[in-house]
Amino acid sequence: MRTTLPVHPIDLAPFRTGGPAERRAVAQLLDEACRDTGFLVVTGHGVPQPTCDAALDAFGAFFDRPDHEKRSVVVEDPSANRGYSALGEEGLSYSRGEESPRDLFEAFNVGSEDTTGEYYERHRSFYAPNTWPPEPVHLRAAWREYDRAVTEVADTILQAMAIALDLPEQWFVERCEHAIITTRAINYERRADTPDPVEGQMRMGAHTDYGILTVLLADDVPGLQVFRDGVWHAVSTPRGAFVCNLGDMLARWTNDRWISTLHRVVPPPADSSGPVRRRSIARFLDCPPDLVVETIPSCVDGEHPARYEPVNAGEWLRAKVLGSRALQLNESDDTSISGGRS
Repeated sequence: MRTTLPVHPIDLAPFRTGGPAERRAVAQLLDEACRDTGFLVVTGHGVPQPTCDAALDAFGAFFDRPDHEKRSVVVEDPSANRGYSALGEEGLSYSRGEESPRDLFEAFNVGSEDTTGEYYERHRSFYAPNTWPPEPVHLRAAWREYDRAVTEVADTILQAMAIALDLPEQWFVERCEHAIITTRAINYERRADTPDPVEGQMRMGAHTDYGILTVLLADDVPGLQVFRDGVWHAVSTPRGAFVCNLGDMLARWTNDRWISTLHRVVPPPADSSGPVRRRSIARFLDCPPDLVVETIPSCVDGEHPARYEPVNAGEWLRAKVLGSRALQLNESDDTSISGGRS
C-alpha cells in the first residue's frame, strides 16, 4: 500500500522578514513537523528559481556526457565522498547494516571549497578536494551560486530549530562553523539499454540521512517515499520549494524528540507513460568531525531520560559513508527509526 504523505509546509518568509512573534510562530510549526515526520516542504526561502534551474540543468548536462568522461572524475577513495559514482555502484541500505541489490542511480559529489586553514588541515580526510569535469564548463559556477543561496536557507532553518528547542538562536549555526557539507547531484534515469530491476531493487535503497539537515531540490517526478506508521508514503517535490528532512545525528542530539525518517526512491512502473527521469540535488549538513554530540539538555526530563551515549560525529559519518559507497555493512548504527516522542 502506498499513500501520499501530508508533508508539513513551512513558509520561511515570516521568519526571514518578521519580528520575534513571527519567528517564534515559524519555529513552532517547525517543531511540530520535526516531531511528526521529520520531513517538510519549505517555501518563502528567497532562492531565485533561475538559480535552482541552472544548477539542476548543469548537473543534468554532466550526467548526459559519455561514460568515459564521467568516469574520469571517479575518486577511488570511497571515504572521500567526492566525484562520480556510476549506476549500480552503491547501496544505501548498507549504511543501516542491511544488504540489498545495488541502487539504480548515478551521482556526482562535491564538498565545500573554502577549506583552508589549520582546522581543515587537521581533518583533511573529511574535506577532500573536489574533482571537476572539463564539461560542462559552467557546472562549477552554477553549483557555486546555488550553494551560496542554499547555505542561507540551511542557516535560517538552523536558527528556527534553535528557537524551537529554547536555545540561543545561533546555537546550531555556531556548532556548525566547520560543518561537513556535501552536495550530491543524483540522476535516476532508465535508459533503453538498461535491464529491468531485480526483485527488491530500488532507485535508492531505504535509508535515513546521516547528519543534521538535508535540503533537497528535485524534479517533481514520482519516486520519493517515506516510511511512516508501517506504510510507504509518496512525497511530492514541488517546483519552487525545497523538501527538507532531518538526519540521524539531529535525532540523537534531540533525544528522538525529532525524528530521522526512513525513506527511499522507487523505480517507475514498467508501463509508466509520464516522465521517468528524476534529477535531484541534495545538500547534506553534517557536524564538524571533532564534535562530540551529546543530548541537548532541553530534550531530557524525568519522562524522557537520555537515550544515547555521546558520539564522535566524524567517526559516525565515516561508518555511514563507507556503508553505502564501499558496500560495507554498518554495524554501529543505534539510532531509532521508529519515530520520535511527544
